[in-house]
Amino acid sequence: MEASAASVARPAHDREARVVVVIPTLDEEQSIAQVVRHIPRPLVGRVIVADGGSRDATATQAQAAGAEVIDPGRGYGRACRAGAMAAQGDDIVVFMDGDGADDPQNIAALVAPIRAGRYDFVIGSRARGEQEPGSIAWHQLAAGRIAGWAIWLLYGVRYSDMCALRAIRRDALLGLGMGELTYGWNIEMQMRAARAGLRILEIPVDYRRRAGGTSKVAGSLVGTIRAGTRIIAAFVRVALEARRQARDIGYGASNVR
Repeated sequence: MEASAASVARPAHDREARVVVVIPTLDEEQSIAQVVRHIPRPLVGRVIVADGGSRDATATQAQAAGAEVIDPGRGYGRACRAGAMAAQGDDIVVFMDGDGADDPQNIAALVAPIRAGRYDFVIGSRARGEQEPGSIAWHQLAAGRIAGWAIWLLYGVRYSDMCALRAIRRDALLGLGMGELTYGWNIEMQMRAARAGLRILEIPVDYRRRAGGTSKVAGSLVGTIRAGTRIIAAFVRVALEARRQARDIGYGASNVR
């Protein structure tokens, strides 16, 4: 069921809202322990690592560093969704990558506007922040800008990036009707959040070179093409879904006697 601006509950000022960090991983043994240990406590009550079948010691390293580990199966979006579902009792879900490129110190800035009751969804922008040399490819930045422009044309909401580092009220996220199981998860969330009328804020975040391993997206031409294809497919699916719903509503209204 998809949320609307009217149906999404908007809690009052709440500095005690419980925060959980969800980290989807796949073969990140070189970086995951460092990432988990640098997450600011006690701001963050729980860390859930949703490991999609790593063949290395990612799960063991994450547990040793203090994270809860779940096994959702393969797929970036599947891992994100499983982590959000496992976060029962928490109020704000923060998503971040496990490769060490996202700075955990940015979590406080993402969470504060939601705790203050001003926003429902806060997303980081690498395009607007400082980028360590070699941390991000030009085509990733370009893709974020193009996707943001397209979402603005559809829904009037501006984004400059599809950064994985983001925070959202858990009840709002569960109301979006997310269905993407692959790398299209991030753009689907941004589109559905805009369409649902959530209060959205984009803030600049700094981005670093990954701490180890190889990027599944930018690390190879095949990975880039595969991820790009899935992102485009998710965009088209969500955009056409909205048009079909509007058409069906119009058709139903025209047949009311």
